Amino acid sequence: MQQTEQSLVDPTPKKNFDFIDSIRCISMMCIVFEHSAHVGVYIFKGLTLNNLFYMSLIQLAKPGTIAFFLLAGFLIGSKFKDYTPTAYFKRRLSNTFIPWAIWSLFFVLTMSWKMWIINHKEPDFKVLDIILKSFEDVYLFSSYWFIINFLICIGTLLIFRKYLYSIWLGIVLLIFTLIYSVNIYYEWFPPMHTYAMFGFVFFLWLGAQMNRHWEKVQEFISKISYWLLSILFIVTLALSIFEVTVLYKMESTDPYNTLRLTNIVYSLVAFVILLKIRNFNFTKYFKSRETTFGIYLIHYILVFNLLAEILHPFHFPPLKDLSMVGILALSLFRFIIIYSLTFAIVTAIGKSKLKWIIGR
Repeated sequence: MQQTEQSLVDPTPKKNFDFIDSIRCISMMCIVFEHSAHVGVYIFKGLTLNNLFYMSLIQLAKPGTIAFFLLAGFLIGSKFKDYTPTAYFKRRLSNTFIPWAIWSLFFVLTMSWKMWIINHKEPDFKVLDIILKSFEDVYLFSSYWFIINFLICIGTLLIFRKYLYSIWLGIVLLIFTLIYSVNIYYEWFPPMHTYAMFGFVFFLWLGAQMNRHWEKVQEFISKISYWLLSILFIVTLALSIFEVTVLYKMESTDPYNTLRLTNIVYSLVAFVILLKIRNFNFTKYFKSRETTFGIYLIHYILVFNLLAEILHPFHFPPLKDLSMVGILALSLFRFIIIYSLTFAIVTAIGKSKLKWIIGR
């Protein structure tokens, strides 16, 4: 039986790009770390050292989202050749949208239930308000924004399929991305990256160009020294953190926005480093092809509904009251709990008759 799509990006290209599994795994770990370690934006009083350290931890994990779009774009060119636009889009819908719809609605249900438990004794409590608020939070402010955005990006490239490798299309798409980057400061329209329906198409296009010119890309990357890449990584990371502090002082709606210009550059540098190293042996133990999409679908539900309950018996003080060592330790502990638990659930589902609900 032909293997169906098992991840946020198609894991079965005709060419054997084994390194994609490694980068996919690391990218998902970054996303899970960011979501599990993030406990709020304005939780510290001012730009203290502890706050800067907390910002740095969140920023370190930011390349994950852009990396997924780059990987998807890397594999998309051959798929556009193998399928008609309609057939390709239907394949995407059947293998990603249905599992996404099931788990996102489950998240709406569990979030509504949790909010009911917390608020049902309030005099102005209304069940409908809780349900509507849960729909808004799940589809606009949680990780479930990704698939809708991703399908819109795919649809955009399908519409302009004839010009997929046109530099002019890339320039137009980059302009859209930069408009979102500037809007973070001016807020002409909602600035959250979860609203940026056309802000990520450029990265799909860029990934497609990397695939088309892969030999030249490999040759170029091989000539870049690890020293230079290390310096670029540190510099772009520092600039990204600095931009977070600027937006923090402005009391921005989304100071960690993925489409910040400095974060885009930082994410691209991090992606080049991953391409240069290419294969990470430890990732094979996490079965990236079988588990990545399921981890994406389930981990945020656990972060929202279970993480606080799991941590409650430990009586940890609030993150803002911890030292930098404490912030690091608690952030890693939160990540390990969520990733391990999600991985176990996804693995169990993958061995059952319900494996289709995690995108298999």
